[in-house]
Amino acid sequence: MKRPNIVFIFSDQHRLRSTGFGGSRQIQTPNMDRIAHEGVICNNMISNIPVCTPWRAAFLTGQYPLTTGIFLNDQQLPADRPTLGTVLSDAGYDTAYIGKWHLDGNQRSAFTPPGPRRQGFRFWAVGNCTHNYSRSLYYRDSPDRLYWSGYDAEAQTDLAIDYIRSHVQDKPFALILSWGPPHNPYRDVPQRYLDMYPPEGVEAPPNCSDPEREDLAGYYAHTTALDDQLGRIHAALEDTGQIDNTIFVYTSDHGDMLGSQGVQRKQHPWDESIRVPFVMKCPDQARAGHRVTSPINVVDLMPTLLGLAGVPVPDTVEGRDCSPAIRGEPFTSNEAALIMAIAPFSGEYSGPSAWRGVRTERYTYARNLDGPWLLYDNATDPDQLDNLIGKPGYAALQSELDALLNRLLAERGDEFLPPQDYHKRFNLTVDAKGCISYTN
Repeated sequence: MKRPNIVFIFSDQHRLRSTGFGGSRQIQTPNMDRIAHEGVICNNMISNIPVCTPWRAAFLTGQYPLTTGIFLNDQQLPADRPTLGTVLSDAGYDTAYIGKWHLDGNQRSAFTPPGPRRQGFRFWAVGNCTHNYSRSLYYRDSPDRLYWSGYDAEAQTDLAIDYIRSHVQDKPFALILSWGPPHNPYRDVPQRYLDMYPPEGVEAPPNCSDPEREDLAGYYAHTTALDDQLGRIHAALEDTGQIDNTIFVYTSDHGDMLGSQGVQRKQHPWDESIRVPFVMKCPDQARAGHRVTSPINVVDLMPTLLGLAGVPVPDTVEGRDCSPAIRGEPFTSNEAALIMAIAPFSGEYSGPSAWRGVRTERYTYARNLDGPWLLYDNATDPDQLDNLIGKPGYAALQSELDALLNRLLAERGDEFLPPQDYHKRFNLTVDAKGCISYTN
């Protein structure tokens, strides 16, 4: 029997609450909502380390950041371990990657040549890292510079559809499509989408007391633009008769605070940063409307996709195969997702220098180097406005979650040291903001 195709689409910096199915009354995401209705939602898809390069390394390898050594942006992922691309290629899949890569070091505009640094992906239309969505650089199999026509997510989707239409054959394919939006710059989006969200009319979450409404409006515009592209790919799979034999996923690498809790961007333990959309159609393996409520972490994605495809999971993988949960089978649920910022970096980050935490189905708990920091009951306080650390009546819960965090850290061999210790351990040179210096 032919193994299912895989079409795995992820955007950059899209938080769950900024979708219709995730609770927004204003943002138009009809295609995401349709897939949520007809397929599977993972309500607690968690970004273990909510920032770009580290998430991508964890996704492809199924390994935690202190195993790969990838916990800063602009590091290069070593080609010395199985990845999603190499495993699927070895299992007989045609493999393809289109869009943003950000796993090949600190030269963001550099060419990644065919070979091991492509991590098993054979069809290649990739830029290492850019967020110029109207003039976006990419490469194919030569160092000739190419530029996506117009809004890059739309042009990348055009190529993805061409790839899908050219692969109506017996051999299965695995296509990864990585969009750059809705990551800032928020206003670099076609005007027709900006017109849908006048800044003066946009709604901000209750935990965002001083919103930058132009940023929010642009973020919402990007989100609707991506939703349109998702719908086009879904239609192409339907038109070619492949939707019923394709594992079809939309998710994101991490969220965006956008002023919630008084901070910006990512690398924070609040849900706007760590909790991302995840909708899936999975042929013959999941019923419509199924909801997975136990936390699924980024390191679980690679083994789960392999489990759904019937491909053995390498012994190097540290995440869990959650495919039984997707299928609605008996499953010892993940008790919690381990979350972290090992060495937070850049001027955008205004939190503690490092933190570790857990996100359970109900609670968020985080500790920084000074001790307990955040505790939320997300069932009664979904906007995370009431920090329960040290409050009467919650000492037992705090102690229980702290013990859970300690156990998960011990399993990973994570001593929770200051960032400088990890810079030294992995021989990393950083600037005054804790960043690896990069060139565009």
